[in-house]
Amino acid sequence: MPLHITKVAYGADSLDDIRQWFAGRAAPMVTTRYLPKRHEEIAGQGSLFWIHKHALVARSPILGFGEAESGRIAIHIDPALILVQARPRRAHQGWRYLEHADAPLDLGEAGEAIASMPPRMIGELSALALL
Repeated sequence: MPLHITKVAYGADSLDDIRQWFAGRAAPMVTTRYLPKRHEEIAGQGSLFWIHKHALVARSPILGFGEAESGRIAIHIDPALILVQARPRRAHQGWRYLEHADAPLDLGEAGEAIASMPPRMIGELSALALL
């Protein structure tokens, strides 16, 4: 079973902001100070779940880990942002592990329709736990 990690989408006002961070980049990545101890369980099969407004709302598949500038670790992610069933999650610094059994399900085809909604509406519906 894959292992996932969670990260707060700090500075994002909407899901659209998260999409914009990685849109158009050839090799999107997130940097961190330390390589996760369980990185082998994550690479190529796990995802980075994004916390926005105190809820897990989307995920980016993790392609692998590498080196970044200044001795940091790069988490290489797929540029696709996959919406998931919103699940409450407290904010935290850095990243935390998320077992596959505890990960929210993808929205699937409904996610495409939801993604076409205005970002503010998505945020409000998520806050009400309707998505």
